[in-house]
Parts: sequence; structure tokens; C-alpha cells
Amino acid sequence: MGWGKYAFYPLVLVGKLVGRNRMNLKPWKASVVAAAIVFLFSALTYTTGTGGTFHYIENPLRDALSSKSVTQREPDTRIKLIKIDSKSLEAIGQFPWDRSVYARLIDKVSKAKAIGIDVTFPEPSKDPKQDLALAEAVAKHPNVVLPVNFNFPAKQKANDLLEYDRIEVPTAAINAPKSQLAHINVFPDSDDKVRRLIVGLPEKDGSVVEAFSVKLANFALSDAEKVRWDADEQAWYRGSKEIPVNGRNQVITQYFTQPRQEKDLKTGYDSYSFSDVLNGKIPPQEFENSIVLVGPFTTGLQDEYMTPMSKAIKMFGVEIHANMVQSILENKFWHEVGKPLGIAIMALVVLLGAFLFERFKGKAALLLFIGMLVVYMGAFVIVNEAMHAYIPIFYPLLAIMLLYAWSIVGHYLAERRERSRVTGIFGRFVPKAVVDQMLASGEEVKLGGERMDISLIFVDIRGFTTLSEKLEPEQVIQFLNEYLDVCTKAIFKFNGTLDKFIGDGVMAIFGAPIRYDNHAEMAVRAALEMKKQTAMLEERLMQKLGFTVRFGIGINCGPAIVGNIGSEELRLDYTAIGDTVNLTARLESNAKPGQILISDNIYERVHHLFDIESMGEIKVKGKELPVTIYQVHAEKSA
Repeated sequence: MGWGKYAFYPLVLVGKLVGRNRMNLKPWKASVVAAAIVFLFSALTYTTGTGGTFHYIENPLRDALSSKSVTQREPDTRIKLIKIDSKSLEAIGQFPWDRSVYARLIDKVSKAKAIGIDVTFPEPSKDPKQDLALAEAVAKHPNVVLPVNFNFPAKQKANDLLEYDRIEVPTAAINAPKSQLAHINVFPDSDDKVRRLIVGLPEKDGSVVEAFSVKLANFALSDAEKVRWDADEQAWYRGSKEIPVNGRNQVITQYFTQPRQEKDLKTGYDSYSFSDVLNGKIPPQEFENSIVLVGPFTTGLQDEYMTPMSKAIKMFGVEIHANMVQSILENKFWHEVGKPLGIAIMALVVLLGAFLFERFKGKAALLLFIGMLVVYMGAFVIVNEAMHAYIPIFYPLLAIMLLYAWSIVGHYLAERRERSRVTGIFGRFVPKAVVDQMLASGEEVKLGGERMDISLIFVDIRGFTTLSEKLEPEQVIQFLNEYLDVCTKAIFKFNGTLDKFIGDGVMAIFGAPIRYDNHAEMAVRAALEMKKQTAMLEERLMQKLGFTVRFGIGINCGPAIVGNIGSEELRLDYTAIGDTVNLTARLESNAKPGQILISDNIYERVHHLFDIESMGEIKVKGKELPVTIYQVHAEKSA
């Protein structure tokens, strides 16, 4: 894993720093910051090392998406396996065997196009006759391929040619020419699974040792189709088509068979027990024009590897070579797109994700998130099947997940900021339900000034001066608070906004900041509620002092400018200004104790709902023409 477990630390750190300031960023700026951080993180982890920082996730994920189509691939019937299995060990004896046994087997299957022996012979036999028998068989049959084994050190440089300590070649006693030698090395990925064929390995003298599967496949290919190394172009070709190898001369091969089951030693390729072939139980014609691979096929010989085709069951080395042979015969290789193209794909995904996640939230964002994951995985499968190419899979998905997580945090912070802003401005002046409605609407409240159609109430306590002279200061404040509390509750009950307390008076707005059409009706109902709820207070004062105080209420509606007004440094209040406000104040000043006076504008909107009496016309300051006023008595009976 390397530094993979620490890879998220920079993202978390930067995320915290930006998260602290996101509340002060405009949404599009926050999206740009998020996209930049996610892209840089994804690109950095993608380009680190051979398979990226998260190769241990990338490889299994693409295996899961690509290996499902293996059932559609048929094993090539030209490829046949001769198994050194438990049955053969019982019949012939314990390993290693007398090398003359291999010579006899070669003679049995000599009509094959190619015979690959996946067994090494690094040291001469104690009995020279054994080596001589095998040497004669190899010399007699030039279609025989013997293995070369490169010993690699544990640590290799990423994306560079594989370095080796030494080469194990067949003992000189066998005298096999280079034309009949090929390397059998497989180099597992970091998760110990074999996905890649090392097409060729360079020797110290500059010559190239082809892979075992390459050498065998070439026997079945015409000269124009053979796999070859072009030293001038430093490239591998299969016919005229370049093989997409990486910097290590590796190419990802296809698997056409599943690994054998633990209790079922059958394989997808036709296979035969070594002892049965040797003893003539299998007719030689069975192998005519075939590519024959001979190798260990039992766990005791320790030649098995993990592959993408199974999470738990290993595949024998000879099976792996057989699959690689078929990949070469069919000219089918998987290749990884270059890092520049991979980065470009991630950039596109990040830009699209940042753009969309900024515009959607909640369930819509969740559906978008799932949709993007599904669409990208679908694109991966299509590209994989149609072009035999690997585009990065985990890193773009990681970018989508990070952007989605970022959007959740970002929208949460934005909503918290908006809630704090709205609550700070209106929390004490409107009902909680109105605050929640403002937040749920998703519409930004305009506080800089807006012309709106609203209704207003002005309330003043008639006789308060006389009351204050007869009571102690503490009693005055207590009584005033009770009266104002009645007003406030009535305003909130009918979704009004408490604008301000003006000494012993109250100003309230209906229809702002949340717009609703029946604000005139709500204002009148609030006034009637005030009148109703103050009855007990009035009776108590009458009993205690011999006189009482009553409200004078004025109500008007019409256009007004509403918004934050005041000093930026000291205090801003959400209020309304304009002629509509001024007329409301004039109505309140003309109201007698216990009267609710309304304007002609209010009357036109609510006369069908309430019992209203015309009070004639009055002359008010600032108006050239007299104003018709009305008194509201009660709600009309049904």
C-alpha cells in the first residue's frame, strides 16, 4: 500500500481549511475550489507508482467489471495441456523425473505444431544418458520449446524495464539452441495476481528472450502474423499491429478459462494426464497440429498463481501460459490508456461532477451521484469490450464520491449559514414556522431593499401616560410587557413580522419577508385577536385603578420598500418605508381607544370577511385629498 494510507491526509487538511471559509465563498467559487482539490488529489494518486496509490482497489474493481464476459470466450481447441498431475506422480514416481521420460513424451506428441515444456532443467542429471536422451529429442524436433527463468530482485523501479540478477537456462548437457528457448516468467501485480505477459526480456548482449507463450504461438502463425521485436522502433508487433506494452514490456492478456476447481482438476482447455500420454492411452493423432503445453498440475509442485478470474482459487502456471498463447493467436490484448488520457478523463469527470453537484442537493444529488457511478462504470465496460482498453476506473469514481461528499458538506454549510442569517435577522420578529418556511422555500431573502405589496399594523396604547403616573415604575414595565406580549403573540399567530416596538406602540408587517396573497386578512385578524386577548387586562386595571387603557390600531396595505435599514457598523433592522407606512401611522393616531381603523385599500380586500363600518373621510398630513376610513368590529358570522 505504500503511502496510500496517508494519501487522504492532504485532502482532509485542505478540506478543513476550505470548509472553514466556505461559508464566506460564493457557491461557484466553492465549486471551483472543490473541483481543483479533488482533481489534484485524484490525479496525484493516479500517477503515483505503476498502478497508482490505490492500485489495490483499482485492479480488483476492473477485474470485477471485465471478467464477467469470460463466459463468452471459448477456449481454443488447438491448445492442449499435458498435466504432470497426482496420477502421473503415482505412475512415474516422485519429482523430478528421469529426463528421458520427457524425451519419450516428445516423441509421442511430435506431430504437434509446438511443444512447450514448462519444467526447468538448470543442472545436469547424475546420469548423463538422461540429458542425452532429452538433447536428442530437442534436436530432432525443432518445435520443442524449453524454459528460461529470469530471477528478479524483489524491488523494481516503477514503469522501467524489469531488472534481473541472473538467468537460469537449460543445462549445457541438453544443448538446446536459443531458437528453442523462451522465458516462463510471470510477474504478478502488487495484489499478487497475474494479469500481464512479459512479451520479451533483454539479455546483457542486447538480444531479446521471447516469452514462452510468444514462442509457442509463433509456431502456429504465418510469418506475416508472428510476434516480433523491432529494435529500430523499440516496439513489439503481432503482424503489422503494435502490441500495447508498457515500459516493462508487459501487456495485459485476456483469460479465456476459469482456474480449475480444487476438487475438479479439469480445465477449459483439453487436458490429458502425462502418464496416460506416455503409456499410449491417448493416440498421437490427438495432438496433431496442436500447441501442446506440458507442466505441473498439482499443488504439491508449487506452480500456481492468483489470477483475476478467481478471488480464492489459483491457476496453474501451464494454464496461464495457455491463456496467453490464445491471446496472442487471437491478437487480443488489453491495454491501459496512457496517463495523459487518464488525467483528461478525470478532469472531465471532475468538471461535470462539480457543475452538477453544485446545482442539485438532497435526493436529487443522491440520484445524480448513483447515476454518475453507473454511467461511468458502463462506459468502462463498453470501452473495455469494444476497444480492449482499460480506462481508469477507481480514480474517477473516487473523484465522484469526493465531489458528492463535498457537495453534502457544502450544501450543509450553506444551509447553516442561511439559517443563521435568516434566524439572526428574523428569529425574534417572526414566528418560527415562518423562519422554517423561508428556509424551506430555497429562495434567498432579499435584504438590500425590495418593493413589495404588504399590509401594516400600527398599535398604540391609549391612556398609557396617565397609567404610568399612577403606577410604580416596576408595575409600569410589567403591565407594558403584558400588553406588548399580547400584541406579539397575535402578530405571530397570523404570520406577521414584528417590525419594532415604538415606546408603548408596535409596528408589524404582513406579507414580508415571505410573500402571501391574503396579508390584508391576516393583519385584520391579528388586530381582532389583540382586542380579544386584552379584555382581561382591561378588566383588571378597571378593578385596581378605576380606569383602563385600550389599544388604538391602524391598518393599511399597499406597495412599500422593505429591507435592512440602519447602520452597517451599529445596527440594521428589517423594516418598511414609504407612503403606505406613513398612512398606517396616521390611521393609528386617529383611532380612538378600542378602535381598529382600516384604509380603503384594506376594505376592498376584506369587506366580505368582516363586519365593517364606514367612518367617513379624514384629512391626513401628506395627502391632498381626504382619506376614507373604516372601523372593523368583528368577523362576519357564517
